[in-house]
Amino acid sequence: MKIIGITGGVGAGKSTVLAYLEEKYNAFVIQADEVGHIVMEPGQECYEQVIRLFGKDVIKKDKTIDRKRVSDVVFGQPDLLERLNRIIHPAVKRYILRSLEEQKEEKRELCVVEAALFLEEHYQEFCDDVWYIHTDEEIRIRRLMENRGYTRGKSLGIIGNQASEAYFRANTDYTIENNGDLEKTWKQIDEGVRRNETL
Repeated sequence: MKIIGITGGVGAGKSTVLAYLEEKYNAFVIQADEVGHIVMEPGQECYEQVIRLFGKDVIKKDKTIDRKRVSDVVFGQPDLLERLNRIIHPAVKRYILRSLEEQKEEKRELCVVEAALFLEEHYQEFCDDVWYIHTDEEIRIRRLMENRGYTRGKSLGIIGNQASEAYFRANTDYTIENNGDLEKTWKQIDEGVRRNETL
């Protein structure tokens, strides 16, 4: 079983790449962000710890955690965000590793792991190949404004807080340029998959 890691800045179009890998190559795709939501659900690993950290105010009527409220509370409070991350990130990684083990047992040939903090959280340690999805900054800003309703200022702020292009390129194995020409993107993904067959 091959495991490809996918990373890149916000607005780079990582979901486009994931969808293609899932559809064309029957890849098992797992996204750290989605797992982060799962581990905070009632009965899951982080549920009680998050409530202990933030208090009962973050519990909604249906007993789930109000993630919007949590994000509002940690905004501008780096210490609290750091404590939340120390609860969530290790649990997310454990969940992903368990899922990959299950896929291996089911004889899956290709798994794809996507995470925003992929390099910072050392996901590359269990991947065969790490791909960087690169998109020009202006295109990313436009996508964030169109798809998420962000202002230009907010988009620039988020991009500015993320790792630089140089950092991504220095710490990944393969780059896909995803500036909007999908045919070009598909071709690069196909090349990347072929490259994995020889790794």
